[in-house]
Amino acid sequence: MQTVPQHLSDTARAFDSVAADYDGVSGNNALVQLMRAELWREVKERVPIGARLLDLGCGTGIDTEYFAQRGYFVTATDASPEMVSRTRQRIAHANLAERVEIENIGAQDLERLARNSFDAIYSDLGPLNCVPDLSIVAKQCHAHLKPKGLLIFSGIGRYCPWEMLFFSLHGDFKQATRRFSREMVPVNLNDGIVWTRYYSPREFFQFFENEFRLVTYRSLALFMLPPYLLRWYERGRALMKPLGWLDSQLGALPLLRDAGDHFLIVMQTK
Repeated sequence: MQTVPQHLSDTARAFDSVAADYDGVSGNNALVQLMRAELWREVKERVPIGARLLDLGCGTGIDTEYFAQRGYFVTATDASPEMVSRTRQRIAHANLAERVEIENIGAQDLERLARNSFDAIYSDLGPLNCVPDLSIVAKQCHAHLKPKGLLIFSGIGRYCPWEMLFFSLHGDFKQATRRFSREMVPVNLNDGIVWTRYYSPREFFQFFENEFRLVTYRSLALFMLPPYLLRWYERGRALMKPLGWLDSQLGALPLLRDAGDHFLIVMQTK
């Protein structure tokens, strides 16, 4: 079994290797954008413009730029130096430097942040699935939030029906059931490895329940296809609209909200 530092360094190197192309189909295709838009909507509905946000796992800075353009002040963090470099380039090109601070810091190392007073902390599309110990993140997030501050996270879920069906039909039962493991599992990315742990929303919240109360959660891409099935989506785009409608209408219902490719969860400091 590899040590925790090795897990983190492997993952950072893997994301370094794809940073230059991550704004394309690998990291921001049409299906990724649908899920990204759900976190944007949640933040805008719950956090007033002008508030200070902390972005955990900012990637190439797509979310950071979006919120800064809409009047928020954002501190963007990521463990991958190359992702941080891409974020710096994006923010400079958009002339948003006055609204954005950027740090090469992993989500488990928030004690290194100079600023410790945020209105909300968000993390989009699964960076926290790559953290070996979420209880550390929970404590550090609590220390950096104002009273009644919010956590708004989207993470990779444990039960993805489309994934189980797709890989089972291809006879790859190891891939079909990879999310069932309770340990970190290696996921190939380019020539590297991203160490990933999968959670149901309730399993995820258990790491935060001492410091936070659960506000709400819902599934993302339960009926809609997961991002790696983009070709299916493009071939049957007209047929995808009903699936998107089902996600929007049913994704927050009991039982259904516990499945899906990703989930979106909102918590608040106690």
